[in-house]
Amino acid sequence: KQPVTRVEVDEIRGVNSDYVMGKLQEKGLIKALGRMDAPGRPKLYGTTDDFLIQFGFTSLHAMKEEHKLPEDILVKNNKEKLKNKENEDSIEVE
Repeated sequence: KQPVTRVEVDEIRGVNSDYVMGKLQEKGLIKALGRMDAPGRPKLYGTTDDFLIQFGFTSLHAMKEEHKLPEDILVKNNKEKLKNKENEDSIEVE
């Protein structure tokens, strides 16, 4: 579901998401899309094109469809993607 507020993310996760949301923004994986027309005018967040690329999705629609895959396939794919990302991010120190 997009866009979402930080409070909605907190409710989904069951914990405070300030740090996580900040890190996702810092890495360019989510961005503020506007503000909700509600008291306090909270920011609305959505994923970026970099998010889709990073996690191997071709579109938001493709991301919505992936939740239909068996959980073991999703876990395996995500572990492989994270391992590849860690290898790309590692820096050799001499």
